[in-house]
Amino acid sequence: MTTRGSRSEKVKRIFQQFDVNGDGGLNREEMEALVVAVNPRVRFSQEQINAILDEVFKTYGEFINGEKGLTFDGLLRTYDDGAGDVDRDFDALGLELKPDNVGVSEEASSSSIADERSNVVMEPHKKQRTAAWAASPNHGIVFDDTWKIVDDLEILIKRLKSKQAKDGKLKADNSDMYSDAGWSRELGPSSEISEKRIFWDESGHDYSIFVKEVAGLRSRADNARSREEAFDGHMAIGKILYEHQLYKQALISFKRACELQPTDVRPHFRSGNCLYIIGRHAEAKEEFLLALDAAEAGGNQWYYLLPQIYVNLGIALEGEGMVISACEHYREAAILCPTHFRALKLLGSALFGVGECKAAVKALEEAIYLKNDYADAHCDLASALHAMGDDDNAIKEFQKAIDLKPGHVDALYNLGGLYMDMGRYQRASEMYTRVLGVWPNHWRAQLNKAVSLLGAGENEEAKRALKEALKLTNRVELHDAISHLKQIQKKRLKGNGGGNGEEAFVVVEQTKFKTIDERTTLRQELAIALDIRAFQRITRLNRCDVELIKKEMTETDAPLSYSGNGIPERSIRKASLEGILRRLLNFLKPETFVGSVKVINQKILSVLDETESGRVDLGMFFAVIAPICSGPPEKRKRIVLIHCCGDL
Repeated sequence: MTTRGSRSEKVKRIFQQFDVNGDGGLNREEMEALVVAVNPRVRFSQEQINAILDEVFKTYGEFINGEKGLTFDGLLRTYDDGAGDVDRDFDALGLELKPDNVGVSEEASSSSIADERSNVVMEPHKKQRTAAWAASPNHGIVFDDTWKIVDDLEILIKRLKSKQAKDGKLKADNSDMYSDAGWSRELGPSSEISEKRIFWDESGHDYSIFVKEVAGLRSRADNARSREEAFDGHMAIGKILYEHQLYKQALISFKRACELQPTDVRPHFRSGNCLYIIGRHAEAKEEFLLALDAAEAGGNQWYYLLPQIYVNLGIALEGEGMVISACEHYREAAILCPTHFRALKLLGSALFGVGECKAAVKALEEAIYLKNDYADAHCDLASALHAMGDDDNAIKEFQKAIDLKPGHVDALYNLGGLYMDMGRYQRASEMYTRVLGVWPNHWRAQLNKAVSLLGAGENEEAKRALKEALKLTNRVELHDAISHLKQIQKKRLKGNGGGNGEEAFVVVEQTKFKTIDERTTLRQELAIALDIRAFQRITRLNRCDVELIKKEMTETDAPLSYSGNGIPERSIRKASLEGILRRLLNFLKPETFVGSVKVINQKILSVLDETESGRVDLGMFFAVIAPICSGPPEKRKRIVLIHCCGDL
């Protein structure tokens, strides 16, 4: 795992590389050389360079040392704020860390902490193996006794890791094949997005002993001489546990730190990160909101953290299915830090998720402009282009993502789907084969491979692929595909189809057909009815009781505003309306709710928000959906009449 320590050293090497005059600052010429060097594929115009430099020198004015320019702390802050990727830039420049900067390798653990501590060559605290955040003036270790707790905790973790590795209980999963979650794991964007996820065995005796020993370290922190020192101890314990992916234990320490200093941003932010990772998205959202409140109340002290908080809050909201709300927070992050490429990528992906493809393309292109080798952004841009019908450019973008990350499962899988839509079944099966090479248990890829082979006319290969898919899962989609395969493999019937291989057909007597009259539903109206039924089925509004809508109408306080034609309307933000929809459709899982919101946004909200202001008439929205909800027709009609004619 790339620690904050190695990140700091890499930034220092980059700084030294471009501080040509050695005055401890990067002036505009030196910064221009840095920007161009770390983006070798991008051809900047002088106007673009000037705009980037103006933004950097304006945003980080507190780190500008007169004519010398941006200090090392300032450059480090730009990376912390997401203006660049340390590892990518370091590799692009062909730099290397000095041997002295490499972390001390782990040794075999002894039976007691005291014995193990005595075997460690004691260096000055700030040069030990602990990550460099420990020496940071903003959120590092302050008290000497905290260092002792940190050393003991490192020994405990090393012992647990050694025992679980010996027993074969420690599992690692290379997450490099998945898309980047994009969120900030630390108080600054993480460059460790390709690290291996570690799965600790929490059921064994070794882990139970470890938990008790960590509790003892927490007691030592609680018994500190001051509240500030206790806070310092719990934050250090939490960060060490978090770095080793012991998230549940880290959460306990961060929660204790929140109790000690409720108005501090850091423990709330880190608690939110832990909660999100362990799947408690609603609680993570609440912690990020507390961190946001604390940061805004703290003035300039925490201003630089606001973009990271907004990004993580948006991701937590996406975990609950609230994608429109997440978009607002990603926008805030991008406004506060225009060079935050991850915020722009997440904004584009979220906009695509709710069906706003044109805006999604714009945001994703901006993210790629800032970070041209961002594989996930290329992948999502390709998906958005495909949704807009621009298949040729979509293929190019998918290919760029695959070139940057050959094992990118999302890009390979979605490119396979694009080829399927284009009828290029052989190419599609090749993409799905590559997906299975990276992720052998991907049952959807196995199923789609079978379908694509079927489309290519390779029935026997398709049959084998389906059997492999059945070994992976027993979902109904597989049985539907098998039934379809059996039908097309049946021998052609003899009879009225003729003897030249034509299939049999059914003869229906003319008297069976009814003649059109005034009682017959018109074809156009029938098509509209079928569209409405499909809309109900996708959105699940047919399972929403109209009484819930009536309740929301009376309890939701939306301010009155006047449109251009002078008619008063109860205007509400689309993000707030999404919250109302979540209450109306509370029986849906987050991923299903996202699909419902996407269709509602495309079919209803986009029409109500003609000016793209982000606000809609709440009464009109209720009047539109009430007729297709569940409940007596009279009650559904009444909702419409209340909006059109006032309360009756």
